[in-house]
Amino acid sequence: MNFGLIVSRLGEGFLTTLEIFFLTLLFSLPLGLLISFCSMSKFKPISWLSKTAVWVVRGTPLLLQLIVVYFLPWTLFKIPMRNLNFPFMEWKMLAVIIAFSLNYAIYFSEIYRSGIQSISRGQYEAGAVLGLTKSQTFRKIVFPQVVKRIMPPMSNEIITLVKDTALVSIIMVVEITREAYNIVAAFGSITPLFYSGAFYLIFNGLLTVLFSFIERKLSYYR
Repeated sequence: MNFGLIVSRLGEGFLTTLEIFFLTLLFSLPLGLLISFCSMSKFKPISWLSKTAVWVVRGTPLLLQLIVVYFLPWTLFKIPMRNLNFPFMEWKMLAVIIAFSLNYAIYFSEIYRSGIQSISRGQYEAGAVLGLTKSQTFRKIVFPQVVKRIMPPMSNEIITLVKDTALVSIIMVVEITREAYNIVAAFGSITPLFYSGAFYLIFNGLLTVLFSFIERKLSYYR
């Protein structure tokens, strides 16, 4: 096996891993905040619907959710997978982004909710005394404190997301783990699996350093 060829092929698979990672964060972070507001809503139907979604998603494996989303067009409308063509993305990749974004939005929503509810009501009252509206109080006083409190659990979830991208191989999306498996099948050596593990370790190591830096920058809230 040529080392350069293996690294090159794994690099192509890692680009797919990065695409899944960044697109999932792009959609799940704001969606999670919206879901957290729905869960805390005083309007019971919205609160009940949001909490039910949280219960279902947290109670079922991400792998199962991915398979359900992938086969949903066929299940509901009898549309064959081969007929699902989009100009910007293959259906299997789109199914990955939908399933991952919904799953992580739910988990992020619970982190947001716990962070928001950990702030005392006195903070809102202080904002009112200063003449701030509720939205201004939340944006300028509450939310910066929430970000500081939720950073450790958020960083854990985001690092878990990197590793969860390996699940997409179940619907034949060729990310780095699937690419490593393909090389193993072609050459009969498990060495590429160790190389793929090194990719994950390096990327997660960089994320760990980044989150540690952010936490230090936010330490003035102590």
